[in-house]
Amino acid sequence: MTASKPNTDRQVPQICLDTETTGLDPNNGDRIIDVGCVKLDGRMHSYDKCWEFQRLINPDKQLDPEIVELTGITNEELADKPHFEDIVDDFLDFIRGSELLIHNAAFDVGFLNMELERCGKGKLEDYVVNIVDTIDIAHELFPGRHVSLSALCVLLGIDDSERTVHGALIDSQILADVYLAMTRGQNRMSLELFDDNIKLNLYDESLMVRIQPTEEELAEHERILDICDKKSKSVCAWRKLTQGDAPAEEEKAE
Repeated sequence: MTASKPNTDRQVPQICLDTETTGLDPNNGDRIIDVGCVKLDGRMHSYDKCWEFQRLINPDKQLDPEIVELTGITNEELADKPHFEDIVDDFLDFIRGSELLIHNAAFDVGFLNMELERCGKGKLEDYVVNIVDTIDIAHELFPGRHVSLSALCVLLGIDDSERTVHGALIDSQILADVYLAMTRGQNRMSLELFDDNIKLNLYDESLMVRIQPTEEELAEHERILDICDKKSKSVCAWRKLTQGDAPAEEEKAE
């Protein structure tokens, strides 16, 4: 179900997701220790906590020292944290019906599907509309370049100085900024998406204020147009639009 192209239906919420794990292989006993999600507010990244989801998870195993160093998460910190089955319903409620944006999606989806299967909850694909691997978008934009999140922050001018360790929430936050930067063109209006018979009301006419010119202003306007006509020895564009192609009086006199 993983796709490289985002869904074009803007009614579908987009959620950036990341996980941290005890290792690299979900089929060899490795588990999720941290899951983080950031929901996009349309084409904006809101830092409001209600748009975020993050949980630390007890994996029922000791972390290797390199994982502690990489994530900053310690065994002591995880000792009293819930197991995945304790947070799974909250997690599924948060992502349900969304499009997931994941950097190197195969890795995170593999771990999440392993955890969901252990809980008897099916697969991640059962709960979401689409899964986009943002690495595919990055490869398309920057062929031949390194496209890790850190490398993309450099390429796109995004500040990731607060990312001193790998954490699921901060990585999701950075991915949100990276994704929005990589897909800026999506917020441009594409008129071919609209039916020819649809009238686009881009403003509310009832809010417009019409200011009528005074007699003096109209006279000055006509004086300037006369000068334009005389200098160009033709009829200025304004008079062509408002009065037709008849030559100005000065031009007739010449």
